[in-house]
Amino acid sequence: MATVTEAVKESLLGSTTPSSLSTESRLTFLKHANQGEDGELYMNEEGFINAIAPPEEDYHKIKREQYGILFGVADRHKRGKISMSEWAAFDNLLAKSDAEYEIAFRLFDEDGTGSIKSDTFQKIYEQNRGQESIPFDFNSEWVSLYIGGKNKRHEMTYPQFAQMMRGLQGERIRQAFHLYDKDKDGYIDPEDFERIIRATAGHKLSDHLLENLPTLCNISSGTKISYANVRAFQNVIREMDLLDLIIRNATAKSADGRIDRTDFLNEAARLTRFSLYTPMEADILFHFASLDSPSGRLSLDDFAKVLDASYQTAGAKLNAVAEAADRAVSKSQQLLRSLLESAHHFGLGSIAGAFGAFMVYPIDLVKTRMQNQRSSRPGERLYENSIDCARKVIRNEGFRGLYSGVLPQLVGVAPEKAIKLTVNDLVRGRFTDKQTGKIALSAEILAGGSAGACQVVFTNPLEIVKIRLQVQGELAKKSDAVPKRSAMWIVRNLGILGLYKGVTACLLRDVPFSAIYFPTYSHLKRDFFGESPTKSLGILQLLTAGAIAGMPAAYLTTPCDVIKTRLQVEARKGEATYNGLGDCARKILKEEGFKAFFKGGPARILRSSPQFGFTLAAYEVLSNLLPFPGSDEAEKQKAGGGVSGVAGRVEPGVGLREAKAPLPYLRSRNALKILLDLDVNFGRVKPGQDVGSLMQQHAMAAAAGKEAVEKGVGWFGKKL
Repeated sequence: MATVTEAVKESLLGSTTPSSLSTESRLTFLKHANQGEDGELYMNEEGFINAIAPPEEDYHKIKREQYGILFGVADRHKRGKISMSEWAAFDNLLAKSDAEYEIAFRLFDEDGTGSIKSDTFQKIYEQNRGQESIPFDFNSEWVSLYIGGKNKRHEMTYPQFAQMMRGLQGERIRQAFHLYDKDKDGYIDPEDFERIIRATAGHKLSDHLLENLPTLCNISSGTKISYANVRAFQNVIREMDLLDLIIRNATAKSADGRIDRTDFLNEAARLTRFSLYTPMEADILFHFASLDSPSGRLSLDDFAKVLDASYQTAGAKLNAVAEAADRAVSKSQQLLRSLLESAHHFGLGSIAGAFGAFMVYPIDLVKTRMQNQRSSRPGERLYENSIDCARKVIRNEGFRGLYSGVLPQLVGVAPEKAIKLTVNDLVRGRFTDKQTGKIALSAEILAGGSAGACQVVFTNPLEIVKIRLQVQGELAKKSDAVPKRSAMWIVRNLGILGLYKGVTACLLRDVPFSAIYFPTYSHLKRDFFGESPTKSLGILQLLTAGAIAGMPAAYLTTPCDVIKTRLQVEARKGEATYNGLGDCARKILKEEGFKAFFKGGPARILRSSPQFGFTLAAYEVLSNLLPFPGSDEAEKQKAGGGVSGVAGRVEPGVGLREAKAPLPYLRSRNALKILLDLDVNFGRVKPGQDVGSLMQQHAMAAAAGKEAVEKGVGWFGKKL
């Protein structure tokens, strides 16, 4: 019973989520978690990968299963499963601006003390590196600069670790070069160069670049690759983003969209101050970009083969066809389901809108009759006030008289509300800052006004038919009254143009109404009731916000509503007739006074405010009673599920187009890139798989590599 009570309370009054656990994080966890033996929900490694690595992304460079490496960071208690609080902590970590380096740091910070012991770093490295990896000497002079000499090791702080990881790839390449430079002449074979680059940077480079690595020897007259070539190549791949900017600017200035080596270096000189490119680096860039089109003048498409890590060769694309076909079937099913679910929500919204309109329809009828009363003299007035009007309608026409003309209202309310809400959301989305979620007040007013203008397409015909049905009951008891007409008779009699009589007044009413209502409603929810990503409002709070927002919007637009009603109602004998908007306003002011413009104002307030409330309440009830087949609460809110379920590009690509994948996923990917700089197979050897013998094997290989380095001769004749 307590659970039911709490659920009802949360539904009515809303709920506040702790700041450490956002709504998106909770929904993502619930989607991918399973119940444990203790009855609690836990996420295993497979569920974790599904949560942070959307299946729609491109994983031909970094395999999707490698994201399991990050599971060790989330699994703080090393149980092989993570709780909701552990997931929330990891999800919160992904939101940090330096999440990539901090994730990598936490993987090595086993004790959670905020520092890494050198022995721990080496142990975890050995546990996770591949057996065929190029050995790395932890006793090198470069490593000692960060963690101290062999006999004076010190712990690394987070900033020290991050800086070391940034330069680690270069040191790995340097040590590997000395390992393969068996003759110590400063040259290695192209095959060895390919192995070095694939082992140290293969996860960052395009297929085109990787498949043509041995051709680097062709930029010089020899058949081998020098250390200068290797360093120049490393500088090129380190500065890919800057190269992208230079190439984009240079090709944009070119008449044919192509540039040569001179154009590139000239543009680089204009854009850079400290990162000057050497002639060899320019030669390497143009060498790999021009392999398929050796004309010397290259386009963005040519450079994409080098700069875009997601670029795939024809062979790789053929291998991906089967996977793409499988995904296409899945996406087609998802699209169909999405369309059906949208239709389901639209249907529920239509029913809810019709229910809201039905509940307040008697108030609307009273409002219309009060506004259509064209005499200011007491003896000639049919109704004294709104209450008198309602009483006389019931006495003369019966209770059913309060619902005269309700059918057209129910039929037309669905497209009217759909257009109004859709246009408002579209315009708001256009002007909302994607990063902060904020929108200027002027843009909110524009969005609301646009929504009000667009709805008039349905509103005006609906209103004119409804109004004529509402007022014809006034003459039902008179002997000279015309017979009652049906809605279809009114439509045929008016014709297309007649259905839009008074459309200007309708625009003058609906545009300011929506321009006032939507911004007011939004600010009441956020500023008064405190709605936020961590606090959801209950039905009572939403009803109150809607009711308050409707009051000024309804009352301030009453004059336009009065004029619209007078223009759309067919005048009776002896009543004033109007020839347009201006004529109507002048005659009302002259014959009835300024107060006549606010006839039915209280009734408009009483109608507009509760109508929104009834509509919203009905929608909530219908959603619970008639859920979409196969869905649950988490699935219904999947669109807000944080890192899951959102597709986009993995890499930015040429032209500095930003990646479209979710930011948490991108940071997970970047954290993996940092770890894979240690070893391209990092994490594929799981801890506990004969680690002792593996470390011994790697130690022997590292010793051999160190001996080779110590025997090498430096560029200036000094022993390295």
